[in-house]
Amino acid sequence: MAQDFIKELQTQLQPARQRLVEHPLYYRIHSLADLRVFMEYHVFAVWDFMSLLKALQRDLTCTTLPWVPTGNPATRRLINEIVLEEETDLDPEGRATSHFELYLRAMREAGASTAPAERLLAALADGASVPAALAAAQAPAAVQEFVKHTFAVIAAGQPHAVASAFTFGREDVIPDMFRHLVADLGQRFPGQLDTFIYYLNRHIELDEDHHAPLAHQMVRDLCGTDPQRWQQAAEVAQQGMAARVAFWDGIQAALTKEPAAA
Repeated sequence: MAQDFIKELQTQLQPARQRLVEHPLYYRIHSLADLRVFMEYHVFAVWDFMSLLKALQRDLTCTTLPWVPTGNPATRRLINEIVLEEETDLDPEGRATSHFELYLRAMREAGASTAPAERLLAALADGASVPAALAAAQAPAAVQEFVKHTFAVIAAGQPHAVASAFTFGREDVIPDMFRHLVADLGQRFPGQLDTFIYYLNRHIELDEDHHAPLAHQMVRDLCGTDPQRWQQAAEVAQQGMAARVAFWDGIQAALTKEPAAA
């Protein structure tokens, strides 16, 4: 039964997914300058993704002391496997790193500014709220709206809804989005984007072959055969995709304002 719900949900989400996968932003990135603008926005989505993931780990596993077995053991294993590879994956040299830290490295290699993201981290470390930290980082409006949506989903406190946002708004659609970006970057900018291409390919590999199937199972486990939960899962997934499209629109608008570059 849950498998049928997943198929129904994927069918329902297909038009929104298609709008995201076919967004014109991917074809607007023509130069290193364009890519730097993209990365300076997108890094905030890489960062807030980890908060979605950690919200799931908090709600579906035991992260407090004393430890007690919490929830479904199969779901615990699913989320912990995803956390392992997102928070402590291996870089091209085989060293442990989070995907966010890997992205910062890719930005520096490409010549993109990491200063706003670093200001965000510094403000959060000083105890600032997420909105205050975004303001301190001087994050663009499109970034602030996207992150605001992510944290609204988290704040609602419904694990099945968070799982749907994570699964269908992020893990399930990321491979198709990233294929557009990775297609010819290596040939056009040899040696300047090695880490970024590694990051993109790693996400395609993990999300398509491993994380997306695990995440689908997590949604099945959390929604079960409850039609109301499945409806909420569909609504949150559609809202997440719409938020991503608006985010991409914001980046595209920023690129339009940039002077042409070789």
